[in-house]
Amino acid sequence: MALPLSPMKIPALLFALLSLLTLSVNAADIPPVVLLWPNGAPGSEGNTSPEKVVTNAAGERTITNVNVPSLTVFLPAKDKATGAGVIVMPGGGHYQLSFDSEGCYVAQWLADHGIAAFVLKYRLAKVAPRATRPPEDTGAPYTMEKDEYNDVARAMRLVRSRATEWETDPARLGVMGFSAGGELCTLISQHYEDGKADATDPIDRQGTKPAFQGLFYPGNSQSIAPDKDSPPAFLLCGGADRPDISENLPNVYLLFKKAGVPVDLHILAGVGHGFGLRASYKDARSEWPQLFYGWLRDRKFLKQSN
Repeated sequence: MALPLSPMKIPALLFALLSLLTLSVNAADIPPVVLLWPNGAPGSEGNTSPEKVVTNAAGERTITNVNVPSLTVFLPAKDKATGAGVIVMPGGGHYQLSFDSEGCYVAQWLADHGIAAFVLKYRLAKVAPRATRPPEDTGAPYTMEKDEYNDVARAMRLVRSRATEWETDPARLGVMGFSAGGELCTLISQHYEDGKADATDPIDRQGTKPAFQGLFYPGNSQSIAPDKDSPPAFLLCGGADRPDISENLPNVYLLFKKAGVPVDLHILAGVGHGFGLRASYKDARSEWPQLFYGWLRDRKFLKQSN
């Protein structure tokens, strides 16, 4: 026979039940993380040290020492889904990732507006120091041209392989990146691959060409060389950014025009580098997502566009 509960224990039990309910609701709100290679990324063998996450006073995370690349998945509500999808690549000079302001905050905005977004946590290259970078490098054995590129390509293939599950049209999957992430967008947009029809891994049967590219104050913009087959491009930077970006991006715009590729260019006056997206913005930095959304709509990447 069950023993009766004392009145003193009832509030405690109710509190425990409410706590469990709250935890389950919050867990449902946490976006899932999907490994690019569940059995380990090629080239990362033996690199088992944990990644490092530093959180600033505003709660924004900076990530270094990435050995296990992944996607954080932000899906729109079914009644809002447009069928479009974006791989979001945070910047950080190839030695760190500004994972929230140039990743998760952007992805959440996109998902809220019907666009599936996938934040790529990519491996970081061993880079030489410069004035804007700490004196030490990442110490990692990775390179941008091989390992970072392979992470981007794998992300494109992975999302396309799960397009039905994530209600994302493979033909409307693009990329967007900030600073170093923009450089990776350029890399995959200029050096994409077809799917390998006879691949043992079904993910490798998908192609890697983006449907569009959003380049936000992209690093190494001098390397951007579009041709007639390049994905349509959305270009944006701050007018107070360093000259190789703020003064060169108009030249990049003209290169796309000359190649016959649809392109938009936006320069935000008085804005510097690395602004990303934050809820605290009350100026033009808060408005660029609407510009990007409008461009996707006008280019017919959103199936519910008018």
